[in-house]
Amino acid sequence: MKFHEPKNLALLNAGIIAGAYTILFLLSVGIIFENAFTHFYTFLALIISTALIFSIAYSIFLLTLEKFIYSKIRLIYKSIHLVKVGKKGQPSPQPASNIIDHVQEEVENWELEKQREIEQLKRLEQYRRDFIGNVSHELKTPLFNIQGYVSTLLDGGLEDPMVNREYLKRTEKSIERLVKILEDLDEISQLESGQLKLKITRFDIFSLSREVTELLEMKARKHEIQLVINDPGKPVMVEGDKDKIRQVLTNIIDNSIRYGNRENGKTKITFFDMDENILTEITDNGIGIGTTDLVRVFERFYRTDRGRLATKKGKGLGLAIVKHIVEAHQQTINVRSAIGVGTTFGFTLKKA
Repeated sequence: MKFHEPKNLALLNAGIIAGAYTILFLLSVGIIFENAFTHFYTFLALIISTALIFSIAYSIFLLTLEKFIYSKIRLIYKSIHLVKVGKKGQPSPQPASNIIDHVQEEVENWELEKQREIEQLKRLEQYRRDFIGNVSHELKTPLFNIQGYVSTLLDGGLEDPMVNREYLKRTEKSIERLVKILEDLDEISQLESGQLKLKITRFDIFSLSREVTELLEMKARKHEIQLVINDPGKPVMVEGDKDKIRQVLTNIIDNSIRYGNRENGKTKITFFDMDENILTEITDNGIGIGTTDLVRVFERFYRTDRGRLATKKGKGLGLAIVKHIVEAHQQTINVRSAIGVGTTFGFTLKKA
């Protein structure tokens, strides 16, 4: 029996009052009248008066609980429900008589939901701080370089033929870096908002991968990295935006070259048939990524400490763009890595 239900609670309290009255009646009558309990009318009076008091007490308690206390609780329940659904016009459910259980459950669920929202807001706030700090850091370097070059030219370098052209070239490179950062940020924003429309076509991802490796061959040789494609022996046809997938392959392979092993470095591209999809994996034997950094590699501007030591180039936007492009195709991308062993990036595309 749930005693916090109105009827049960009223019964309990009425029973207590009736029981207390019965004890007091028996004591008082026994003290005042010596032979009172020998008469039938004494017990009849006790039964009638006890039943009357029980009925009156039960009615008063039930009326008080239902009309005053529980009516207020129902309003609280409805208010909580309306806030949770977020629509004032949405009808709230009518709970059963055990409304306390419903209110308690609603409040507990609401509390858990709000705690999750607070934790999410804290994470977003920390992400916002990190993002602003990273943007500031990435923009600061080329801006300071430009400022330094221009100051040198204004201090007399402009009249020196050996200095002016060189510093103007350096200024141009820093400006190009700024423009590239802004273009990448704009592309990420368009991908996130869905404004960037994909041009889905049917193409051979094996041939596309070969094109990308040919373009990066000189850079790979400079870093003493060997680029290898596992030839499937036949076209690997997929559906997707060819230009965007070229960008995905370029960014991942470029990363594998930049952070690759300087002795016997190797980057291998392999294709796997996954029934409805084709899985493309790019594996290197480079410096690797630690477990704590692995979950953040797709964040904008995020670069591991080992990555910063390995090279000062790179903006930390390439993998963020890669992730958004793959997800815009309604596909998945994953990464696995170990320090000193290497890293594997894998993404899927729908088989054509």
